[in-house]
Amino acid sequence: MKSLCIKTNNSDLLNYLLNELKNIELKDICFSKNEFKAYQNIIIHYFGKDEALFLSKISSILCFLVIDELEETLLKRLIMQNYFYFDANERDKILASCFDIMADDFTNLFDEKFKILYDIFYSFLSTHKSIILNGFVNFRLKDYLSVLDEVVNEAVNNFVIEKEYLEFISLLKLYINSQPCGCEMVHIIFSSSESILLDENKNSIVVADNIFKAKYLSDISFSSNDYILNSLLTLLPKKIHIHLVDDYIDEFVNTLQLVFEHKVNLCTDCNICNLYKKIPHSEHS
Repeated sequence: MKSLCIKTNNSDLLNYLLNELKNIELKDICFSKNEFKAYQNIIIHYFGKDEALFLSKISSILCFLVIDELEETLLKRLIMQNYFYFDANERDKILASCFDIMADDFTNLFDEKFKILYDIFYSFLSTHKSIILNGFVNFRLKDYLSVLDEVVNEAVNNFVIEKEYLEFISLLKLYINSQPCGCEMVHIIFSSSESILLDENKNSIVVADNIFKAKYLSDISFSSNDYILNSLLTLLPKKIHIHLVDDYIDEFVNTLQLVFEHKVNLCTDCNICNLYKKIPHSEHS
């Protein structure tokens, strides 16, 4: 017979474990909950012969318990410990970004976390008869916490980049709103390969590509479209018509909409769009 005792005073964890044990696909097992002075204990007895299978089942349950019930708390703790200087709202955004990162690579990250936890639990339960969940999570899950720490660091980097991006947009909007318009209209022939500027008379506008003359470029790069942005901030048109030759909208187009707001108009099926759709990209310029 193999017996185990799982100790915790967390009622949610107790209920989780009891529910999982009720539905465990394993014969020759019985369990009970007992309350002692320091902890509430779940006592599990296994009367079968396949001890490895029993330990595997219990280890898997404990893995899911950590991921399902404790992971959010652990992420919050890591954020608070390492990035305490962010305010509560910013920490909430970082936490949300952590969940987005894990959702984007769910299978690989879940498998990595589960394997780490499984190996730790299985190894411990093979040589011990009891486990105190709170202490175990706090002191024996170093490798698992390292994975979560990597996720937190990536989330913080994403948050900082997004914050700097929004600050950059805000500064550009302040500049635009403080200056008089320099021309009535500018057309942007926009495609996935290149962008062309035209004035209100459909004449080509020379885009300066000298980085030293680009006064308004930020540290955030939008590839060659940086120079288009710089030209627009120099010209300050009342209206900007963006002709989406490839029906293609990328970060740069979204940025122009944020910066110039109501001044931007997108189109895909006007005379200019149709004209440039017929011209090979190599001949646009």
